[in-house]
Order: sequence, then C-alpha cells, then structure tokens
Amino acid sequence: MTPAPAHAPTLSDLIHAETRRFTAEHPRSLALSRQSAEVWRGGAPMHWMTDWASPCPVFAAQGVGAQVTDVDSRLYDDFCLADTPAMFGHGQEAVARAIADQAKRGTGFMLPTAGAVIVGRLLAERFGLPLWQMATTASDANRAAIRWARAVTGRPVILVFDGCYHGMVDDAFVTLRGGQPSMKPGLLGQVHDLTATTRVVPFNDPEALAAALAPGDVAAVLAEPAMTNCGMILPQPGFLDTLRDLTRRAGTLLIIDETHTLSTAPGGYARAHGLEPDMLVVGKAIAGGVPAAVWGVTAELSEHMDAAAARTGPGQSGIGTTLSGNALAIAAMRAMLSEVMTDAAYARMLAGAERLMTGLRGVIAARRLPWSVVHVGARVELVFAPSPPKDAAAMREALDARLLHALHLWLINRGVLIAPFHTMMLVSPVTEDAAIDRLIAAVDGFAGALEGLAA
Repeated sequence: MTPAPAHAPTLSDLIHAETRRFTAEHPRSLALSRQSAEVWRGGAPMHWMTDWASPCPVFAAQGVGAQVTDVDSRLYDDFCLADTPAMFGHGQEAVARAIADQAKRGTGFMLPTAGAVIVGRLLAERFGLPLWQMATTASDANRAAIRWARAVTGRPVILVFDGCYHGMVDDAFVTLRGGQPSMKPGLLGQVHDLTATTRVVPFNDPEALAAALAPGDVAAVLAEPAMTNCGMILPQPGFLDTLRDLTRRAGTLLIIDETHTLSTAPGGYARAHGLEPDMLVVGKAIAGGVPAAVWGVTAELSEHMDAAAARTGPGQSGIGTTLSGNALAIAAMRAMLSEVMTDAAYARMLAGAERLMTGLRGVIAARRLPWSVVHVGARVELVFAPSPPKDAAAMREALDARLLHALHLWLINRGVLIAPFHTMMLVSPVTEDAAIDRLIAAVDGFAGALEGLAA
C-alpha cells in the first residue's frame, strides 16, 4: 500500500518550527522568564515587554550601537531601538558621560540648573517654538497640552484621528468602529464615556475633519503628522495644510506629537514641512532613553496660558510631576541636542533608511508579493497590502495577526529585532549597511518560506 502523502506545511507549522528553534536557542532567557513571573505580575517589569512573538522575551545583557546581546550570548541587529528611545543607538558616550557627571552632583533638586537654560535655547533653536516645559514621558506632555488647550479655549472637546496612539492619555483612547466613535477595545478601568469629550475622524479625510470642527467646541486637535502606531499612514498631499487651515479657522489649537516622527529631520516633521503647530510634543528619544519629554508653545499661546492661569487663580493646576525637569534628564537632553542629534547623524539615518526601503521593495518585486513599503524619515514599515493604506480602517484590513507573528518570530531567530507591535523598523546613525542587508535577507528568506506553504 502506498503511504499517504505528508500534508503540505502551513503557516502554523512554520510558527511551531520557529517556536521550537527559539526554545532550543534561548535556555537562559526561558529560565529568567520563569523566575521573573514569580515576582513581576505578567512576567516582566512592564507588560509590553512580553508582547514579542517569541515564547518569552529575549532578556537583554547589553546594547552597543545598533546591536543587542542577550543573556544567551546571542547578538541581534536592533531595528526596534527600544521602540524609539534608543533611536540614535545604545550606549551613547556623550549621554553616558553627562549622566555620570550629573549623578555625582545630584540627580534632582526641585530646582532648575544652569544647564536648563542651555537646553531651553537648544529646543527653541531646533524646533522653532520659543517656550518649553518638561515632562517625564510623552504621555504626561500630551496630557498637559490637552489640559492647557481646554483651559485656554474654554472648550471641552479634543479631536483625534482614528487609529492614533498618544501614550497613556485617556482622551485619545477613542476609535471608529462601524463608522461610530467608541472607546478602544481592551481599555481598562475607564468609568467615564470618553466619546462625550473626544471626537474621532479618519486620517486623510478633510471633509470629516471640517464637519467635526464645525460645532466650534473643539479645544485642540492632537495628531501625529504621520500616523505610526496602527501601522504607518502617511498624510496625503495637502492634508496637513488643510488641517492647519481648518484648525485656525475654527479657533482650535493644533498639538503635534513628534514622539515617533522625530526620525524625519533634526527639527522633526513639523518644522521640516512648515506645519506651524501651536504646541509640539517630543518624547522617548529626546534624552537618549532617560525618561523625559518636552512640549513647546508659541509666544501667543503662552500669553493665553498666562491669562487662563490668572482666571483660575492660585492652587494646584493638576499639571506636572515631581520628577519632571530633573537635573539628570536635563543633562542627558543637553548631550543629545548638542552632540548626538546632529545633522550628520540624521544624514546617516536617512541614507540607511533609503537602503532598507530600496532593498525591501526589491524583495517585493522579485517575489511578486502583494506587499508595500512606507517610510517617514528613518522609520520604515513593511505593509501586507499592495499599496500603503490611507487611513486606519484600511490598515486594519491589512494587518494579518498570524503573518505578523510569524515574521517577528522568524526575524528574532535570525538575529533581527524590529518593533514588536507591527512591522516598523528604525534605522539609527550607527546602523551598519551590513545589518540592513541582513534584515533584507531575513525578510527575503521569510517570503521564500511562505511560498512553500499551503494556502
């Protein structure tokens, strides 16, 4: 009797094989993961650390430049870069030196330092807004910006774009489901209906934006200039100009969150494209991984803020935290702005991103894949759709969760880290061409493996 033919391998078979490979090659990470689960709820100090496609997180031992070594002595080309805080590379000498020096003299005083004056001038020069404040995270900075916008305008509503993410900001956890505003699935512990004071519209839809602003009750639009958290979505030609024009006509403030799009240029996307926001938020990479964020305002808005504060009177504003603006973060930020985030560094990042983008598009063309590539500055994303989606609804249709899982696990097993939440890849100024080529080859290998799978 002829034996029954073995079934053609499936995507599930590929994932199982890659899972077994990871398990065999990462005994120390697996052991540490079990130990970590005994003391950290969810298995890690922050639950996002367990969101990788691997059976357990890779436990890091050290990062140097654009590479990470794990506790099993395995080396990775790092295109995640801590999901942006290490955008300019790990172990920056200038930042390490500044941190060590400041730590010897005190990390925080609840008093400004002379270095704060220099940092303020560097921020104003780089981003074009004259007046600044510090926060500990971009979440804090966005919350402060929203509170001030409501105080200044006397309006209750905030407008965001469907698919946005602006950190742990309650007002931004609203999405469109079936065309209707709804709080995002999975939102924990929220007792207020956020849709009462947050309006949400599709990105790249000027008609929907105009209609949402028409009632005259929107204090501010909070937006990334290019969406980066639901999959990268670029603004269509003219959309950002329309956004700026419509907000001005409506008396609505424009808050631009550059936490990810800082990869565009030394002054961020907004300055590179002449967007002229009323408020600008920058987090993550601005202090080289030391927890810090900044938000800047125009001189005109600052005057309105003073007037709003005078109307409110003395007391607790509800804005600010004890660690915001601490001396350690100021020292790190000064080193980043003056020694690390240079024009030359950006030139290397952008050249590397161009190499990566060209290589990935070559793989797509050679293998005739129904995929595409999109980028913002040094940030590149592989999209499982023939052309880049223009809004979050279209992007959701392109996000194949199992395919994403398989790709991430495949890359980890071949010594490549990319952002665990989707397919975003970030090129640092110290990322070597050889590392970019290894990433391209790994994606090509994954695409080749898919060709042999059963539908």
